[in-house]
Amino acid sequence: MEILGKLFGSEARVKILRLFFLNEETGFEMKEIEKRTKLKAPTVRKEIAALKSIGFIKKKYFSKDLPLKKKVQGWFLDNNFSYKRELKDLVLNTDMIDRGDIISRFKKTGVIKLLVVSGIFIKENDSRTDILIVGENLKRSSIENVLRSIESEIGKELSYAFFDTKEFKYRIEMYDKFIYDVLDYPHERLVDKIGLPDKFTRI
Repeated sequence: MEILGKLFGSEARVKILRLFFLNEETGFEMKEIEKRTKLKAPTVRKEIAALKSIGFIKKKYFSKDLPLKKKVQGWFLDNNFSYKRELKDLVLNTDMIDRGDIISRFKKTGVIKLLVVSGIFIKENDSRTDILIVGENLKRSSIENVLRSIESEIGKELSYAFFDTKEFKYRIEMYDKFIYDVLDYPHERLVDKIGLPDKFTRI
């Protein structure tokens, strides 16, 4: 994100651009943008004003489920924005987050034996999950904190799964469909201390 941050003037703007590009039909209130990007209110207001001024976003009413459904005002990506396709290609086709940084963050969640990224990280919309983690002494709360941090940078909620090493190996022996769906299709292994074969084939 560092390169894009320099190009667009701030990493905050990149976060907000990605949020809208990855959720094109979704409306966001200011508070939701702050929450999803982990940016402070003044920063969000400044960036939203700038994006509105160039016609990138527009404000309109949409239905929101609270305790009861009601109409609220929020910001939407304006599909008539002149440079939508070009800007989207630039923002989404640049690595969203450095692979080494992903490894470093998850090291704090336990003893990592296998770390796989797929889905949004390799632009595969049909992947079963975005992140697969295998290890020992894994801490759910720490994993979720790391995920929320990454989500704020890439602009989209992540799907994930984690297993302790013993359970993971058992699932492989049992030809678990989920595991094989992840490993049999496009993915990147950032950490592999288990020594998995290069290719997985169902029997």
